[in-house]
Formats: sequence, C-alpha cells, structure tokens
Amino acid sequence: MDPVGVFGWGRSEALRASDATASQVRRPKDVGALERASQPREGGLSGAATRLVERLLDVGIDGKGPFHSAREVAADALRQAHGDVDQAMRIIVRDHRQLGAVGGFATGLGGFFTMPVSLPANVLEFYLLATRMTAATAELRGHDIDRPEIRSAVLLTLTGADSEDLLKKAGLRVAGGKMSSLAFDRLPAPALMVLNKAVAFRLLARIGQSSLARLGRAVPLVGGLIGAAVDVYMLNGIGRQAAKEFPTVDTAGA
Repeated sequence: MDPVGVFGWGRSEALRASDATASQVRRPKDVGALERASQPREGGLSGAATRLVERLLDVGIDGKGPFHSAREVAADALRQAHGDVDQAMRIIVRDHRQLGAVGGFATGLGGFFTMPVSLPANVLEFYLLATRMTAATAELRGHDIDRPEIRSAVLLTLTGADSEDLLKKAGLRVAGGKMSSLAFDRLPAPALMVLNKAVAFRLLARIGQSSLARLGRAVPLVGGLIGAAVDVYMLNGIGRQAAKEFPTVDTAGA
C-alpha cells in the first residue's frame, strides 16, 4: 500500500501536483493562472497542501500558544550561548531533536491500528519543528524571517535534495546554490504562494517514504522507538541543511 494512501491520495499523485504547481511559478504572460494556482482549495490534496503551508508559516515560524516562535527560540538559544551564534545553532538543533524524539515515540506507540491517526499527527508535528528550527537558524544568521522570500526559502529547505528539482521546474536559479538567495529574485506574492504550495505537495509525497519507518510503526512500542529514531535523524539532517542554506548575512550578501 502506498503510505500516503492513508490520507486519501498516493505519492505519485502528490508528486505530479508538486511538479505541475512549480511549473506555474514563472508564467508572466498568464497572471490569471498564477493567481488561480495560489488560491486555497478546500478539498482533497490541494486543500491539504494549502493547510500545511498555512500551519508551517503561521505556527512553525510565527508561533502560536505554547509553541514559541522561531524568533523567540533563536533569542533564547543566543542567551544560553552567551551571544555565540554557532553555539546557539547547536542548542537549537539539540532541543528540536529532543522534541522530535518525544513526538516520534508518542505517535508511534499505538502501532498499526492507530496509524491513520498517529501518522498525520506526527507528520504535522515533525514539520512544525523542522520549520521552526530552520527559521530560527535563519534568524540567528541575520536573515529577516518576516520576508516572504525567506519564508519560502525556509520551506524549500525542508525538502532537502528535492529543492533543486523543484526550483528547476519552477524556472528559478538560486545564487551560489543557497535558498536564502531567493530574496534577490523579487518574485511577486502570488508566485511565492504557488512555490510554497509546490513545496507542500512535495512534503506530502514524502510521508512514510521510509519503509523502515512504515514497518516499525506497525508494531506497538517498537514503532515508538523507531519513530523517535527516524525523526531525530531527519531533524539532524535538516539542521545541517539549514546551516548551509542560510549563511550569515554579511557573507551571503542578503
């Protein structure tokens, strides 16, 4: 069974939607199509992508309730590190790995019978943590995380190696291979919204991609342990990617 099927669509469908959406980013002669593509659609896969983008930006970066904003997390880590930015970044990755381990373990405890509920919960929780960790890194490196271009760069960083393919399909090139250089591309707001949605489709397509994670989650307790390990591993990788994509503003020229 396609692991993404628990949501009502397949991985291949999500990938096709991502590619088709990305291809609409650079269509200056068809502004109407670009604006339509950027509009939220309530149902199915498109609605899921829109809701994911909204939550990652509104909660993952800006914070809500007990989930502190990326700016607050960055400031707290910098205080703990006594102003040492590199140490603050290590603190942020460490803290988010710990939170990811707890979330991955808790949502993997139920095994196969709770998978349709626990897997979506874990996916949202994981990407909220990954978004905040990446945005906090960008903040520490001097990037303005209120800028729409930087927020799109944060989301792109979550896709890892897929980001290059997405940018290629969108007809975009980033200077020096850094996502943060999107700030210089001056894309209009609808284009950035379309790009964000293409990212969301790609993230949805990656749900349950690891066969080890799928197998482990089907077994109670073992699923919790493997879920925690997988989330920690992935967050660690995203943390390294974030440090690469958001060099300090002075050296990036942002």
